[in-house]
Amino acid sequence: MKGYIQVYTGNGKGKTTAAIGLAVRAAGAGLNVLFAQFVKGVKYSEIGALERFSDRITIRQYGRECFIKRKAEPEDAVVASKGLEEIMRFLEEKKYDVVILDEANIALHYSLFSVRELLDVVGKRAPSCEIVITGRYAPQELLDAADLVTEMKEIKHYYGNGVEARAGIER
Repeated sequence: MKGYIQVYTGNGKGKTTAAIGLAVRAAGAGLNVLFAQFVKGVKYSEIGALERFSDRITIRQYGRECFIKRKAEPEDAVVASKGLEEIMRFLEEKKYDVVILDEANIALHYSLFSVRELLDVVGKRAPSCEIVITGRYAPQELLDAADLVTEMKEIKHYYGNGVEARAGIER
């Protein structure tokens, strides 16, 4: 089976959720999945859910904490770059059928690594390996390299009315 590069981007909710759905589907089909999450270093509910599939889904986080509400610091770039190096090793070892790079677009947006570095890593995958890259602000160069691009568009969100993220729903 040929693997493709998928990008889930846009300002709407559901990018990570869609990638997790694909991870669960792949695990159900007997495929091995790497769920690599950038920027976030805390255990959100999605991580707890994916841990239930630990025989098929490997989870790695390459963030010190979620810094969306603060500026990225040099240490954030170090953690993200080391993560990218580890992912490159995994891809060279051909351990995984599906590799999800969750919030990699955010890491790009905050210059934690470059688009060229990301594409070089993705280029190390086996021809059958599916790559999914999520996060807002996907750069054009990545969109051009992708085989499938889905944009999540926010139409209306209750955050605007002051609703905080709820456990099991948004976090």
